[in-house]
Amino acid sequence: MESLKKLFGKTSKGEEVYAYTITNGKISAEILDFGATLRSIYVPDKNGNVADVTIGYEDFAPYETSSAYEGKTVGRYANRICGGKFEINGKEYNVEKNENNITCLHGGGEFSFNFWKVENFSDSSITLSFESEDGSFGFPGKMEARVTFTVTERNGVEIRYSAVADKDTIINFTNHSYFNLAGKGDILGHLLKINANAFTPTDEINIPTGEIKSVAATPMDFREFKVIGKEINSDYAQLVNAGGYDHNFCLIGEKGQIRAVAEAYDPESERRMTVYTDLPGIQLYTGNFLERCSGKAGRENYKNCGFCLETQYYPDTPNQKNFPQCTFKAGEEYNSVTIFEFSAD
Repeated sequence: MESLKKLFGKTSKGEEVYAYTITNGKISAEILDFGATLRSIYVPDKNGNVADVTIGYEDFAPYETSSAYEGKTVGRYANRICGGKFEINGKEYNVEKNENNITCLHGGGEFSFNFWKVENFSDSSITLSFESEDGSFGFPGKMEARVTFTVTERNGVEIRYSAVADKDTIINFTNHSYFNLAGKGDILGHLLKINANAFTPTDEINIPTGEIKSVAATPMDFREFKVIGKEINSDYAQLVNAGGYDHNFCLIGEKGQIRAVAEAYDPESERRMTVYTDLPGIQLYTGNFLERCSGKAGRENYKNCGFCLETQYYPDTPNQKNFPQCTFKAGEEYNSVTIFEFSAD
């Protein structure tokens, strides 16, 4: 498999970063060992023309510094924790406040900005592991985590997560890929459907208020296919505050049940992506704060050039007791799966 493993670059400390390609012969994906990053997914369009449908960078350096988390594995806790603190068993834990010195975002970045160990690598699959010490970034328990990326026979990129800690702790992993099914331009003309009747509104610093609100009669209603850009610039307070969509949707179906939860479609290329997961929530983020810069293969990255569908437990769950909870006991294993499946009409 050495032919599908290549040196991608070096960190600012001179450490070598490798890229691993996995494929089923029809679609392929590229994984970096830094951040367990899903760097690329190559998918044919209706005419068989192959394009990379994710946003990222041609060279390694931006992956070491970018705060946009392009393609990265995110943990211990994906999304936001209010005030960077929470309680378990009556004890308060203070964790990294890496967003405006107020909020813990994506676990402080620990899992996304470190090397993962490659445990297994085959033509179609790769497993990486990461060990986090007790108290790292303020989180309780020594944690061992694994993520396996597999290109399936159904033209999906399947991501399986597992983790276990030696103390009671919160666990919430996601992948932060930005998708653009056209392989160019922006995503405002993409069609999107999300199987959710409700979402979790947020306050002025993007923390859930605790309300679970119906999407009916709001721009948050994606129960039927809708153009992403149709209402993104409306005066709806939630969109104005976030600069677009940056919200968790409460998915229909039972937690632990793998089901189709979202579907995106690009009318020009006719590429389609269906998202499956066993998790209760999904964060739609429309790249509202992406800065204009050089991307991959001569493309530019900029606001709305990609969208994220981050499968997850809800944001700030440890502080919102009415949300589906994700506190795991010492020795209790966390497992979840998400699949991004592709086709062309």
